[in-house]
Amino acid sequence: METTEILDFIETFRKTSGWNRVPREKALRRDLSGMEMFDPPLAGTAAANDPSFLLLKSREAVGPQFLLPGEWLPGAGSVVSFFLPFTSRVREANGKSGPEPAPEWLHGRIEGQEFIDRLSRALVEHLREAGGDAVSPAVDPRFASCTGRNTVFRDQNGTPLPVTFTSNWSERHVAFVCGLGTFGLSKGLITSLGVAGRFGSVITSFPLVPDNVVPEDLYGNCTLCGECAAKCPAGAISPEKGKDHVLCSEYLGLMKEKHSPRYGCGKCQTGVPCEKGIPAKRQR
Repeated sequence: METTEILDFIETFRKTSGWNRVPREKALRRDLSGMEMFDPPLAGTAAANDPSFLLLKSREAVGPQFLLPGEWLPGAGSVVSFFLPFTSRVREANGKSGPEPAPEWLHGRIEGQEFIDRLSRALVEHLREAGGDAVSPAVDPRFASCTGRNTVFRDQNGTPLPVTFTSNWSERHVAFVCGLGTFGLSKGLITSLGVAGRFGSVITSFPLVPDNVVPEDLYGNCTLCGECAAKCPAGAISPEKGKDHVLCSEYLGLMKEKHSPRYGCGKCQTGVPCEKGIPAKRQR
């Protein structure tokens, strides 16, 4: 098994499964029926025992509740992270829709995540059929997230961990370790295909050849231009203070009330220099 085989599986699933298109019965507009949500993927592989995963347990990264690859899958050999960028139709519509998410983006955020989840489960089954073992933490029953100030995690002694807006597996941080990109001011991960898209990952017992280079600079791909801050309708991003997750969450809550069962925003990911690639460094 090689990473290229996994990437080929993801691309075949994207093109042929049918789940990468908005179902007619769910389309918010007639012309959105059958709309493709994602373009071809990007993938990176890290050894399951890469010491950078240990760093994600720090409070400055994900937090002590982060489970290591070997805790998800005993005998883990490798971690594969993948990124699926949104199509130009999804991105451009959201960049032009004003302060609220475009219907195209709402589909990409919700039906798009449903696609990622189906892909993740299919990839796990594919790896098992190939003779290995695998798990995709984000669709595993053990996955847990905290989207507010409530505490849902406990340490090995049962003591509650004071954490907010976090989870026991972070797709963005795992993608960082797998060498797919670096963070931006908006806390999105800027890959070679941009920031506008969705991440997924799988842990497998196969000892795949690592191809990751963990960046030394957490924000190496970000020019700190501040355009994501200017586009944030919640005022949740600033060059001086970074991202305020509470303000962001409150705005998403408003969008969910208005567009339920869908929600989203994505304004910090569209109409910005890092939308579909790594922005050029500004001349000083």
